[in-house]
Amino acid sequence: MIFSRKAILAGAIALAGICSAAAQTRISREEYIERYKSIAVAQMERYGIPASITMAQGILESDSGNSRLSLESNNHFGIKCKKNWTGPRVYHDDDEKDECFRAYESVEASYHDHAVFLDTQPRYDSLFAYPSTDYKSWARGLKAAGYATAPDYAQRLIRIIEYYNLHLLDSPTDGERLYAASKGKTLEESSRSSSQSSLAIGGYLIDPDNYRVTINSHEGYNVYTTNGVHYVLAKEDDSYENIGSKFRLSAGNLRKFNDVKGRRTRPAHGEVVFIERKKKAWDGNARHHLCRQGETTASVAQSYGIRTRSLEKLNGLKSGAVLAAGQELRIK
Repeated sequence: MIFSRKAILAGAIALAGICSAAAQTRISREEYIERYKSIAVAQMERYGIPASITMAQGILESDSGNSRLSLESNNHFGIKCKKNWTGPRVYHDDDEKDECFRAYESVEASYHDHAVFLDTQPRYDSLFAYPSTDYKSWARGLKAAGYATAPDYAQRLIRIIEYYNLHLLDSPTDGERLYAASKGKTLEESSRSSSQSSLAIGGYLIDPDNYRVTINSHEGYNVYTTNGVHYVLAKEDDSYENIGSKFRLSAGNLRKFNDVKGRRTRPAHGEVVFIERKKKAWDGNARHHLCRQGETTASVAQSYGIRTRSLEKLNGLKSGAVLAAGQELRIK
């Protein structure tokens, strides 16, 4: 087959354009870290997963956001569909041909699902015994639990973490500041270079302070804390009586702790159940909560570990007041 000189030239120009576009859109590992480190830190504060591990996995699994899977579906952690996945999906060749992978509306949603995936899959339960500062044990544990098939997966994660000083992000109080200082920047300068000042999940802006941190497990329940108050998540067909029996609390006290009226009321599957009395105000940095459609003073108070009546008093509201979408509530 003989091509004309014009056709060859046109093809060369098109190829050059494709290569140029690819070069322009590809981001470096450093840029990737700056872009998503705040989300990784927020997930660490909520779930106890080291931010360094999250960042290293994101870099490795998504080729720093440049892989076809991450570009087409925002999947930055190579998480496959599994049987319980009901969301969007895409198909890529991996260990086998045309395997099903999860797809997300945003990169933030991928980061959130990664944390939930590790938090809810039983094979990763042992990892949460390690503190968030022990990235080496987390890396080895992920490999041992079968997150990836590469024999040197743990070593790859550790090398990335140590080369880019990602372990600095794991500091419980000032990880981002330490990391910024290692780059010769202030936290404010580093924040300006990142597009993530807050975490968007499911279309809502979530306060970075308002995350659950795994403390330990007891009688089959993971114990979390928010606002310095301990709580568990109700299981399927659970009851306040059952939860109370596990923690030597009366069902009546549990209902009081959670501002629940009615002796026949039962917690829904996955609902937050505080096992000690909530506080009168939020201890985090945020001062206000922006209401969403369908929220009540009780649901807002529960999400921040605040007593419902205290929240209503802070805002001059009557008990059971109707909240409007976009309404701003004081939480401290």
